[in-house]
Amino acid sequence: MWELDLLLPILVRWLHVMSGVMWIGLLWYFNFVQTPTMPKIPDDLKPAIGKHIAPAALFWFRWAALSTLVFGLILAWQNGYILDALSIGQHSGSPMAAGIGIGMWLGIIMAFNVWFVIWPNQKKILGIVTVEADAKAKAAKTAGQFSRINTMLSIPMLLAMIGAQNGLFQ
Repeated sequence: MWELDLLLPILVRWLHVMSGVMWIGLLWYFNFVQTPTMPKIPDDLKPAIGKHIAPAALFWFRWAALSTLVFGLILAWQNGYILDALSIGQHSGSPMAAGIGIGMWLGIIMAFNVWFVIWPNQKKILGIVTVEADAKAKAAKTAGQFSRINTMLSIPMLLAMIGAQNGLFQ
């Protein structure tokens, strides 16, 4: 019979991975599908994106970012390497802790960008927060830049996370 002490780490890892897939999947959707496609969409159809699709996608995007971070920290704590990973392997000199730590810090930076830069600017773009046209244009530029930054950070973050778990840093 499965015991809670065996099931809990499996559940947390599963939630971390599923949240991460959703977060990075939506990040890549925004940057590789929605943003490049928007200029090709007829003007009469664009309100559907801004009023229905983007708000729903951004809801899942930001909560997936937070849950990925939280479940990742819980996972590192459960496995006893949270401090070593957050110090990028300085406590033990472990290459695995250094690799996972690099991935963790990239994920922390990316989650910060989602909640404190991208989302506040997206609220202006979508009209959730009312601003003047020039502030809306500036918000679109800022949100777009930080979204592209996160897309570029996602590549070494994923490599670090997967590589650390699979012996790449040994």
